[in-house]
Amino acid sequence: MDKNTIIGFVLIFLVVLGFGWLNRPSQEELERAQHQRDSIAAVQEAARLAELRLEREREIADSLAIVQGTADSTKVKAIYGEFASAAVGEDNTFDIDNGKITLTFSSRGGRVVAAKVNDYFRYDSLPMMLFNPKEANLNFTLFTNSNRILNTESLFFVPEVKVTDEAQVVTMRLVADSASYLDFIYTIPNDEYMTKCEIVAHNMKHVLSPSTSAIDFNWDVMVRQNEKGRKFESRYATLNYKFVSDAMDKLSETKSDSEDLTGKVKWVAFKDQFFSSIMIADEAFTSTHVSSEVMSEKTPYIKHHKMEGSLNFDISGAEPTTFYTYYGPNKYSLLRSYDKNIEDSDEKLKLHHIIPMGWKLFRWVSTGIIIPLFDFFGKFITNYGLIILLMTIVIKLVILPFTYKSYMSSAKMRVLRPQIEEINARIPAEKAMERQQATMELYNKVGVSPMSGCLPMLFQMPILFAMFSFFPTAFELRGQSFLWADDLSAYDAIFTWDTYIPLITPYFGNHISLFCLLMTVTNIIYTKINMANNPAQGDQMAVMKWMMYLMPVMFMFIFNNYASGLSYYYFVSLLITILQTYLFRLFINEDKLLQKLEARKGKPQKKSGFMARLEAAQKAQQQAIREQQQQMMKGGKNSKGRH
Repeated sequence: MDKNTIIGFVLIFLVVLGFGWLNRPSQEELERAQHQRDSIAAVQEAARLAELRLEREREIADSLAIVQGTADSTKVKAIYGEFASAAVGEDNTFDIDNGKITLTFSSRGGRVVAAKVNDYFRYDSLPMMLFNPKEANLNFTLFTNSNRILNTESLFFVPEVKVTDEAQVVTMRLVADSASYLDFIYTIPNDEYMTKCEIVAHNMKHVLSPSTSAIDFNWDVMVRQNEKGRKFESRYATLNYKFVSDAMDKLSETKSDSEDLTGKVKWVAFKDQFFSSIMIADEAFTSTHVSSEVMSEKTPYIKHHKMEGSLNFDISGAEPTTFYTYYGPNKYSLLRSYDKNIEDSDEKLKLHHIIPMGWKLFRWVSTGIIIPLFDFFGKFITNYGLIILLMTIVIKLVILPFTYKSYMSSAKMRVLRPQIEEINARIPAEKAMERQQATMELYNKVGVSPMSGCLPMLFQMPILFAMFSFFPTAFELRGQSFLWADDLSAYDAIFTWDTYIPLITPYFGNHISLFCLLMTVTNIIYTKINMANNPAQGDQMAVMKWMMYLMPVMFMFIFNNYASGLSYYYFVSLLITILQTYLFRLFINEDKLLQKLEARKGKPQKKSGFMARLEAAQKAQQQAIREQQQQMMKGGKNSKGRH
């Protein structure tokens, strides 16, 4: 790409930008149009949500209206059959607090209608509610002996609570008659996020369909925005699922998605960025369908997760139908602890896999190095800003040999630059292959490989990618403040605005994060230092220099909405790198380095495999060019001879 082409592209960009600026609507028009869009969207979304929330209530309300509107017990019997006695009642709720979580049970449906994580709060200091009564539902479908299809969400259960030293046991009983009933037994251990539910039939063979071997259910939760950055939180709010003896998978993170899961499913997780509601089968879920809907930004919800499935059910009551629920934080060590006493890998729940750790290629760096190091410092230090600082120093010390080798390679190339410029002046650009071969011969004589500076940097890439995945999902950073950042798991805005700015607001946001800004400035300074050490030559190198300065600005757009802890880590890491660069320059005498390289010219040098292959390829290509030129010359002579 030559200079004129670059200027042309820049001018085209400026013309398009200027045209858009001159023809932009006024601020009043923008605000009026935005207000109109917001009003329409808000009305439409409110209507849709109201319909969504009332959808599950309609059948119940209609049924109750029929029951309450008639005094004729025969009509009630006609609707509910064997469960007519459970069709009428009061919707009473009560709370069970085990120290870690508070669960609200409802007599209607015999289910958990609200879940609160006790020790944590939302970004706005409100209680950390995973869901409220209007935001979640768990319903089981019953097929009766009289060919009726009934839903437990429209029936009333009789509650009973027993307290032991280890747990609280809630029994929700659905009564058909004095001798026939269905028990939903919830066991809530003290100081635990995991609960157990058993469905047990008592003398139900004449009540339920004799062909019943499974019980169908549907579960859904509307996930509220609980963190500071909605867009960032939505990216990590996913529906995850794991098959029995198989790996975990998930639905789309960015768009509405659904999937029919063929096979046996072990668990389904309705996951937010830092908290999850998980349903775990004792054996397996079958006939499972899952869906996740992305909610409008005009609502307080970010996702609507749904699940439909079946569980094995023993109508005789000899074996309970068992499943577990987890209501709690996405903390790696906590979720992994549920596999502590399980030796068989296929039997392990692997709930910690819901926490994204990046590509599988780099995941071992997070789980084997970053997390253990983070937990180690966390045992002695409570300030997570200091922990990140210490982690950065340790990591930079570990990769110091690679950094030093990379700098040495750069220094060798720098002291050889006058000789390379001499080769370029002696051999014209038209003879590119000859010029390149002469350059490689120089490198070979002094024992320098142009790739030796790149390979050490490649070894650092797994750590960079691991840190990129670690910080946004590290539960320990949630709500932890450091300096001006009030939450290291969210952005640290020092300046915000409400006006919608095209191209800026959708990608950058309506705020400026200070750690991100500091990282960007430091990155530009580091780029300037590098470019000063390696001055650009030629038009292509000038374009490369321009791109190197553009990269930090692009990173600013990416990291402005990311966790401030991540920007802080990169900021400190860049500062240490700049310090290392100056120390290397201070202790490495480039004149002596050049003398060492010159001393190697008279000695035979062992070629690296890469250099040998590169030289062989160059010679083969040069030979092919010479043969092609000779054939063209012969062809030209033959043509003249015929004439």
